[in-house]
Amino acid sequence: MKIEILGTGCPKCKQLAANAEAAVKSLNIQAEIGKITDIDKITEYGVMMTPALAVDGTVVSAGKVLSPDEVKKILSK
Repeated sequence: MKIEILGTGCPKCKQLAANAEAAVKSLNIQAEIGKITDIDKITEYGVMMTPALAVDGTVVSAGKVLSPDEVKKILSK
């Protein structure tokens, strides 16, 4: 599973990354977590508001910081 945090590195982006890491650890699953900070790449995903969360190349959330529990629900699907 590949999880990507899309954002420019703002505090909200960092919080989403931390929450995603906490969710992965809590679920005890293998996942590669990466950050995309290049604005051109972010817009290629169709994201207009950051932070955004993409799982396996599909944007599942944009414009808000998901809690670890919200991330867990997405990853459990």
